[in-house]
Amino acid sequence: MDQHRPHEPGYAGLGTFEKLPFVLDPTALAGVDVAIVGAPMDDMASNRPGTRFGPRAIRLAFEGGGEPARWHLDLGVDPFAVLQVVDHGDAAVVPGDAQASHRAIRTVVAQIRAAGAIPIILGGDHSIAYPDIKAVAESLPHGSVAVVQFDAHADTATDLTGVKWSHGSPFRHLVDDGILPGNRLVQVGLRGYWPFPEEFDWARAQGVRWHRMEEIEEGGIGETIDHVLTEIEDADHLFLSVDVDALDPAYAPGTGTPESGGMTMRELLRALRRLALARDLCGMEVVEVSPPYDHGEITAFAAHSVVLEVLSALALRRSGQGPAPEDPGAPEG
Repeated sequence: MDQHRPHEPGYAGLGTFEKLPFVLDPTALAGVDVAIVGAPMDDMASNRPGTRFGPRAIRLAFEGGGEPARWHLDLGVDPFAVLQVVDHGDAAVVPGDAQASHRAIRTVVAQIRAAGAIPIILGGDHSIAYPDIKAVAESLPHGSVAVVQFDAHADTATDLTGVKWSHGSPFRHLVDDGILPGNRLVQVGLRGYWPFPEEFDWARAQGVRWHRMEEIEEGGIGETIDHVLTEIEDADHLFLSVDVDALDPAYAPGTGTPESGGMTMRELLRALRRLALARDLCGMEVVEVSPPYDHGEITAFAAHSVVLEVLSALALRRSGQGPAPEDPGAPEG
């Protein structure tokens, strides 16, 4: 049953992502290409809270008041004409019980993978990376998934203030627990004043690769992604982890741990597009959108655009066609 009236404005009706069909029953995911699911929790945030409201804000962040945007001008593709995409609602999180919430997130992502669909998870604090990446990795041969993490921070602490499953520690535990080989983790956009040398010593020993923001600034995002694609060329599958604090706070003020000197939206969209065009996407998360700190919904719009960019690149890759940008041609007549 369609939940939306034809030609309904983006601000009207139910708040699914891009007014996609709402499919809550996991048995109805058969034949679906992509399922978008929310992970509304902020129990593991170490600074400013509010990311529990992130999934709803991302869903509602249309770029205009009319019908949802569906045509990519640079790629020449309508992602929803190529892909069957649904909104699968939110994981059954439990406020105040982070471990129960993590179990619920892992369960729903595993169900999406079992149905043969690609999960796109809307966070939520970055602690959700452990359950959702674990669910995706366990659905595929061990070591076949490369994770490219866009982030200001490495999130490789053993714990933060004694909390093991903090939003600052998921990638440490994914590697230490043998879920993700260290050489399958590539981090992009690191900057600021943490991690400390001991975390980087651990990362070197595990084979983790990273690209600091200064490297991006000096060589350009295109050169950086060239390196990333080389680093993951022998991986069969790609998982994209996007913490919105990879962006400069000018582009993403609504986040718990903002860090000055970050990426522009143009750089991030270009990077994600290239990666999703080049590699077989098996999952994606967009995390750390905190609406209480989001002036003018800037961060929610950014996160929404990130999802659309990856869907468009995935659609073009699946279509087998090349980009068909809307360039001016010779005048008609």
